[in-house]
Amino acid sequence: MKILLVQDRLRGGGTERQTVFLARGFAARGHAVQLVTFRPGGVLADELPGSGVALRTLQRFDTGLDWFAPGLVGAARDFAPDIILCMGRMANCRAGGLQRALPRTAVVATVRTGKALPWLYRRSLRSARHVVANSDFARRTLVEPVAPADRGTVIPNALLHVRLLDLVPAPTEPPVLLSVAQFRPEKNQRELLEIVAALPAQLPWRLVLVGDGPTRAACERDAAALGLADRVAFPGWQADPADFYRTAAVAVLTSRAESLPNFLVEAQCAGLPIVSYAVGGAAECFRDGETGRLILGADRARFAAALTELLAEPARRVAMAAAARAWARDRFDPARQIDAHLALFAQLLRRS
Repeated sequence: MKILLVQDRLRGGGTERQTVFLARGFAARGHAVQLVTFRPGGVLADELPGSGVALRTLQRFDTGLDWFAPGLVGAARDFAPDIILCMGRMANCRAGGLQRALPRTAVVATVRTGKALPWLYRRSLRSARHVVANSDFARRTLVEPVAPADRGTVIPNALLHVRLLDLVPAPTEPPVLLSVAQFRPEKNQRELLEIVAALPAQLPWRLVLVGDGPTRAACERDAAALGLADRVAFPGWQADPADFYRTAAVAVLTSRAESLPNFLVEAQCAGLPIVSYAVGGAAECFRDGETGRLILGADRARFAAALTELLAEPARRVAMAAAARAWARDRFDPARQIDAHLALFAQLLRRS
């Protein structure tokens, strides 16, 4: 198969990392793969050389505009793909136009977000040959209202940092609460800081917030204002965060919008129990009561109580960790996700 992936830019977010993973995986299986980006650069661009993936950038210089895709249809026609896989919000807004311009090509749109979709995105979901959602939540709430049920498939995110599968946990003292996410308003790290500031004074803990983004500076100011400067670390974006998972005790998520959080997938595969708001498809990433605690209604008091329980009971954390790894390794196996996409593509080509 000739497979074209479309992405606005190769920044370090979860969707972009899944894009690079899929492109490399398809190429490794012997398929001709091209990745078209709107903007040049991005921290993940360095992961493509030597992978067999051809990279083509549409903007001659970085305009800073995520939506600007000059010559996208022409680039697609030049490659003449059997499959076009659109990844991310801006690329998916173009999926419908690509399907109309290349009617013999199977254009596959994707939904990997818990946020409301703009009109052009929804229109693309109606026009594309097929839609892949990364969670049942995204399929039910965002895909089914606009696209026929027989044109939707759920394929969960793959575990990207495979080193986590062989990781030997070595939690440090005091116990580390870990969050790995971009610093954006919807990721809601500022609320997490307020929650941990209200934990019992005698309870030992540290919070590590891995990632970067526009709200990081505000979070650093909040940590200082709350008197947490010596208990909260901001190590920035990490290409491979495995060591942070290895030394952590609990994964924490207070996000307001998610589909299937990569962070929770990674945390479970690494053997971290989870405390998470019941946002989007978060509940599909772990087993409530067995490998973590799901907090309904964004209830800060219940979140703090769940944290207090796990921090005070190391034996409970160990039991949850073992259950987490056994369950997550099967569900989020990287090879299975590549196989699922390729099987879907082959099915779509047989139908055409």
